[in-house]
Amino acid sequence: MPKTTLYDINAQKVGEIELSDGIFGANINSEAIHTLVVNYLANQRQGTQSTKTRTEVRGGGRKPWRQKGTGRARQGSIRSPQWTGGGVALGPKPRSYRFSVNKKLRRVALKSALSSKVDTGSIIVVDDLTLDTFKTKDFAKILSKFEVSDALIVTADKNENVVRGSRNIPNIKSTLVTTLNVYDIVKYDKFIVTKDAVAKIEEVYA
Repeated sequence: MPKTTLYDINAQKVGEIELSDGIFGANINSEAIHTLVVNYLANQRQGTQSTKTRTEVRGGGRKPWRQKGTGRARQGSIRSPQWTGGGVALGPKPRSYRFSVNKKLRRVALKSALSSKVDTGSIIVVDDLTLDTFKTKDFAKILSKFEVSDALIVTADKNENVVRGSRNIPNIKSTLVTTLNVYDIVKYDKFIVTKDAVAKIEEVYA
């Protein structure tokens, strides 16, 4: 089983914690991680982009000149795509970019992402993150003790002080075990997780 240092809120070592081999010591499947990152980003797209076709552009009802005898190319409408101000041929229309990924692949990708954090020494397990205040400057002081400027903070249950204290700090995001996703894990340099959250991750994703 992989082991990592357990810290208190002041970044002092208080012991070691054993991590589940099946979740934090799994084989890293980079293809699965890539698929889940692409899936996450695709699902965030609104897909509202739209262009007008020749039937939707205003005007162009009359044939600009007669079919034959003028010496010019035949034209049926001044709103055809080749005309300035005409419609767009094969332009984008509103659509959904969403696609589904099966549950088994999701689990493989999540375990791979978590294991990669352990492999690179980017995981920081904190005994407790109970705060007396929600002020940003106080939370920033805690992060400075860990020498962290880019991190995902994971708690077992919603901690309002952590949420409010971290939300205005650039490159810092807080989340719950139940809303953990592969994109956030690989996006941030450090993975700060509470001891309770580790236990819950191992319980939920075992």
